[in-house]
Amino acid sequence: FLFFDSLQDQFDNLEKHTQWGIDVLEKYIKFVKERTEIELSYAKQLRNLSKKYQPKKNSKEEEEYRYTSTRAFLATLNEMNDYAGQHEVISENMTSLITGELTRYVQELKQERKSHFHDGRKAQQHIETCWKQLEASKRRFERDCKEADRAQQYFEKMDADINVTKADVEKARQQAQLRHQMAEDSKAEYCSTLQKFNSEQHDHYYTHIPTIFQKIQEMEERRIVRIGESMKTFAEVDRQVIPIIGKCLDEITKAAESIDHKNDSQMVIEAFKSGFEPPGDIDFEDFTQPMKRTVSESSLSNSRGDGKSEPKFGSKSKGKLWPFIKKNKLMSLLTSPHQPPPPPPASASPSAVPNGPQSPKQQKEPLSHRFNEFMTSKPKIHCFRSLKRGGAGPEDFSNLPPEQRRKKLQQKVDELNKDIQKEMDQRDALTKMKDVYIKNPQMGDAASVDQRLAELGQNIEKLRLEVQKFEGWLAEVEGRLPARSEQARRQSGLYEAQNTSAVNSCAQDRESPDGSYTEEQSQETEMKVPATDFDDEFDDEEPLPTIGTCKALYTFEGQNEGTISVAEGEMLYVIEEDKGDGWTRIRRNEDEEGYVPTSYVEVYLDKNAKGA
Repeated sequence: FLFFDSLQDQFDNLEKHTQWGIDVLEKYIKFVKERTEIELSYAKQLRNLSKKYQPKKNSKEEEEYRYTSTRAFLATLNEMNDYAGQHEVISENMTSLITGELTRYVQELKQERKSHFHDGRKAQQHIETCWKQLEASKRRFERDCKEADRAQQYFEKMDADINVTKADVEKARQQAQLRHQMAEDSKAEYCSTLQKFNSEQHDHYYTHIPTIFQKIQEMEERRIVRIGESMKTFAEVDRQVIPIIGKCLDEITKAAESIDHKNDSQMVIEAFKSGFEPPGDIDFEDFTQPMKRTVSESSLSNSRGDGKSEPKFGSKSKGKLWPFIKKNKLMSLLTSPHQPPPPPPASASPSAVPNGPQSPKQQKEPLSHRFNEFMTSKPKIHCFRSLKRGGAGPEDFSNLPPEQRRKKLQQKVDELNKDIQKEMDQRDALTKMKDVYIKNPQMGDAASVDQRLAELGQNIEKLRLEVQKFEGWLAEVEGRLPARSEQARRQSGLYEAQNTSAVNSCAQDRESPDGSYTEEQSQETEMKVPATDFDDEFDDEEPLPTIGTCKALYTFEGQNEGTISVAEGEMLYVIEEDKGDGWTRIRRNEDEEGYVPTSYVEVYLDKNAKGA
């Protein structure tokens, strides 16, 4: 019994150990599951990070990715997306090769373990049953032997007693013989049971139990081997993606090495190159001479006798306006309409002059004084947005600097050519369809596509006319712009010729009867300041203050650049009074301002106005 108890204890120990092994396997499965979740979460975060910094479509950011540095960053984002994909591969492979396989194996292992211990318990119960049968047979044999011995002693006692009858002696003798026979039968049964038990016990301890233990051992060893293989797979799954991750990192390194700072700088130069020349030198004004100056002495432009032509501020051939000049002064000087204001309608007051408006009487200030005024004023950068507040720019992009205008026109020509190609492709396809319909009338009516073909033909013709129009403007711009290699030399000569003629016409138009210069702006003094994204950096500057109000006496259609349309009787704010050129600058609201003829409005100046 002690041996049986010891064997039972071994079964209990094996059962606990194998259950612990299954728990370890399940713990490893849980570990791998959490690792796959981490990989998926990491991959998702990497993808979100890459998506977050991707350029938005049809936005300004997309234009910034033409530089090599930003393209390298975009390549890095794309590679990080692929990098995240490899972590998703790790998660998928670990789930399929480790978690899934081990989960199925654990179920099989539990079934196998249950079967082995069931067989062990069954064998244990069988040997215990045999042992109990042997003990019962032994006790019966022992009892029968004792009964036979007592029957024999009773017979001998009866046979020795002379007072007992012969019949009683015979009865005692027969009883003794019966007990001896029963003892012999019990002995035989006991011997048989003992032999059977010994055989069962031998099989149990030398065959059945070792076989069961061997199976349990093999099961446990397979579990250990399986968890070791899973750990190898765990490492192999990571190792398989290392080459691809290495390629992603190599591509990032390659993208970083492709950054060309010289090329990026050149692209910035090309993007913002205006085609203008820098301003020329300003003439010295000798105030020791009489204040009455002639054209050749005090004009901002140079006379023919100087031998060279200095560029004028505001002329069409002039260089770009630098942003460090105060905008309000500049606007009043250079961006007023470049032709004389129109006369009032026929119903104007008798004081109206047919050839020009009657501006408020004031002493005409020499242009050089006004130039000195804004050149010596505090250099405050203002927004140039007022030039483009009236709406979209002109169709020929004449509001842009020459180089930027050339690029825009070329871009427009390319877009129109693409549209023409699309229309022609559609026309060719419809023509082929019509031919098929003609050959096979059952497939469709050939006349049904005629209308569409006619529309396409008209569209193509319109687009071609548009292309011709823009190509004409482009040829005009390219005719003004010199070749890249000889740009400085040719540009200088071209500007000199233009400035010479501009100076002459300006001198004739501006010289007043008394010999001094007036403030009238000729067409050559117009400066078109490009409305670019540069303006947005100075939106916080304060607008010009209002100095009074005015009432429109007549309706004025402001069709020229810098002018504003007004309706008769409309009340507006005055932000700059007439400087002698016949124009008054007004404002309707924060986004609309421009010039109107002084004779078209009645001005009410506020003496103490400091701005509204």
